[in-house]
Amino acid sequence: MSEPVQLVLADVDGTLVTQGKILTPRAIRAVHALREKGIRFAITSGRPPRGMAMLIEPLGIDLPIAGFNGGVLVHPDWSVIDTKRLTHSQVKTVLAIIRDHGADPWVYTSQDWFVSDLDAPHVSREEWTVKFAPRVDDVSRHLDDVVKITGVSDDRELMKNLERDLQQALGKTASAACSQPYYVDVTNQDANKGGVVATLETLLDIPASAMVTMGDQPNDMLMFAKSGMSIAMGQANDTVKAAATHVTTSCEEEGFAIGLERYVLGDVTA
Repeated sequence: MSEPVQLVLADVDGTLVTQGKILTPRAIRAVHALREKGIRFAITSGRPPRGMAMLIEPLGIDLPIAGFNGGVLVHPDWSVIDTKRLTHSQVKTVLAIIRDHGADPWVYTSQDWFVSDLDAPHVSREEWTVKFAPRVDDVSRHLDDVVKITGVSDDRELMKNLERDLQQALGKTASAACSQPYYVDVTNQDANKGGVVATLETLLDIPASAMVTMGDQPNDMLMFAKSGMSIAMGQANDTVKAAATHVTTSCEEEGFAIGLERYVLGDVTA
């Protein structure tokens, strides 16, 4: 990276926080150290915006927060900057494909999270993570105002096939990518992490070439490709690692803080 770093944009789950969803003291110190060097910090996630509320105070978040992989962009006071929705037709198509594969569909509108069964895999874990409860309903009743649909299954091979088939069916009309091995997220074609880089570039007047992005999943590769430097987490798969400029340790081994200390804080023009 040939120019000074002006902004770090980080994924949340598996990057900023541990698998146990813990924000470590060392991670907090690293973010504050960025600011001491005049480097700004922002977050993006497949989580709903309010599912990142617990990060705002300890990290002093003062920049737009990109929830739903960029589907909804909000200020830290929750005022909405922009919302990118899926069409009615896209929602019907995606729900049919997810069900055909035997995965469980979750539907997120701009206000709510709908599931068909509270006892389905990962529902209680996700509720604990984002700190708000889903609404139980037939998700097919909610086809409008949809910002994200997530297909859920613990069958990793099934999820790879689901991701591939969604991408083939949607083409360039929507974004479909794994955000965890057990989640495939579908969002508006412009609601992806590469789009978050472009949006922040415009809003903050910071060139993408002066940004560092950090992540661990295939959907993070889109922001890696747009930024001047990228750092993959140690537990990422080989494809994600190969797409990054650098690889740090895993999220269980302080990989977020170590990545910043080694590649950003040590020498911001490295």
